[in-house]
Amino acid sequence: MPGVFNLSVDEAIREAHEARALGVPAIILFGLPEKKDEVATGAWADDGIVQRAARAIKSEIRDIVIMGDVCLCEYMSHGHCGVVKAGAQSLGAAAAAPPVSTEYEIANDESLSLLARTAVSLAKAGVDVIAPSDMMDGRVAAIRKALDQTQLTNTPILSYAAKFASGYYGPFREAADSAPQFGDRRSYQMDPANVREAMREIEADIEEGADAIMVKPALPYLDVIAAARERFDLPLAAYQVSGEYAMIEAAARNQWIDRERVMMESLLSIRRAGASIILTYYAKEAARLLA
Repeated sequence: MPGVFNLSVDEAIREAHEARALGVPAIILFGLPEKKDEVATGAWADDGIVQRAARAIKSEIRDIVIMGDVCLCEYMSHGHCGVVKAGAQSLGAAAAAPPVSTEYEIANDESLSLLARTAVSLAKAGVDVIAPSDMMDGRVAAIRKALDQTQLTNTPILSYAAKFASGYYGPFREAADSAPQFGDRRSYQMDPANVREAMREIEADIEEGADAIMVKPALPYLDVIAAARERFDLPLAAYQVSGEYAMIEAAARNQWIDRERVMMESLLSIRRAGASIILTYYAKEAARLLA
């Protein structure tokens, strides 16, 4: 991903300063821990990398909105977004190495407590918006309950409500070292062919307490964005993911396209489809061009 880097906390502060100065109102933080385990300790630890970054950024930039991605894949040794069961045993703190066979199961309900714990930890650290991206069933309700029980009732939830099992995530997974070590994520992320399922997932998350919803990826799913905008009245976000970014960059480097023109056209198409919020690696560059 040309021009995109993993940042230390001090570099993240500088990046946030630059983004805010350009008029970008919000950033989202993803973490790459020093160590990974089978219970995603780095996701919910008080001294986790995202928690430390959020505190540091908020101490210097009070008027920037910090979103916190709530998922476990970057912190799990096996790279899945939830707790993994192999046979009759869960892969917990004392478990052996993850299985290499396909005989495993993502333990949805056992994952909810870790996701809720992560959300509370991030909110206490200064994250303004909790953004669960794991696609476990019931996670919005579990997170909302945990936030309310810890007097964090005003913390909004931006749910990755329609997150598809997409091939467009490859560059990010490589950069974050978060690709599954076995199997794939099709059992909990969504079938790219099924737009009706996307509407059901969005509706379920709204009923569970989501304050805003998101479609991911963006450009290959403009029809889903448009359908969600027509049907639901919540703030609607779309995530222009790493593969979308990488394709534009690769084509531009080969001088096949006008980079700035295609960049802005891609963002315009997402906005035209109905997204009121766009997560994009082009945020700073687009802000410069729009100024």
